[in-house]
Amino acid sequence: MKADAGSLPLFPSAPAAGPGLLPYAGIDEAGRGPLAGPVAVAAVVFDPQRPRINGLDDSKALTAARREQLFERIVERALAYSIVLVDVAEIDGINIFQATMQGMRRAVQGVAHVAQFARIDGNKVPKGLPCPAEALVGGDAIDRAIMAASILAKVSRDRYMLDLHLRHPEYGFDQHKGYGTPAHLAALRAHGPCPEHRRSFAPVRDALAVA
Repeated sequence: MKADAGSLPLFPSAPAAGPGLLPYAGIDEAGRGPLAGPVAVAAVVFDPQRPRINGLDDSKALTAARREQLFERIVERALAYSIVLVDVAEIDGINIFQATMQGMRRAVQGVAHVAQFARIDGNKVPKGLPCPAEALVGGDAIDRAIMAASILAKVSRDRYMLDLHLRHPEYGFDQHKGYGTPAHLAALRAHGPCPEHRRSFAPVRDALAVA
């Protein structure tokens, strides 16, 4: 599958049928809060005829090594999945909330050939989805499709930030993944922002003003 314009590449999806009467997609994001890098959104549809994946949980409750293991199992077992990385230019252009909503729309579109319904972690449903949807607060601790989506989003974003660290090692992206830790803020003051820093976020604007 090719990437949507305005986002980084999507991962492929496969044909699917879903659980119960309605094949549904679980949707979650990773990376709304960091000062640098993309926001990642994933959608996952499981096949109810296949055995459940053991060990699914909210990605934040899992170690990095466990997330990597589950990532591979989810990709193998999912009937359909889609991962979207919305880049910094779009985040700064429309704000992080709207960029996340846009990422969710693209992720759902990536599985719309099979998903008749979408269940989204949080309290907001994006407008313009290709299917009916509901928001589920705390869904990443309740719904296994949302758990899987949270893992795909988190692992994909972490991989991106590890690659970014190779290009800009002075910021320590391999350690904090772009979040505003004291070490990251100190690096911002020392070096100024790199192209992957979100200029619409106050600490980055402050660093620009000092530079």
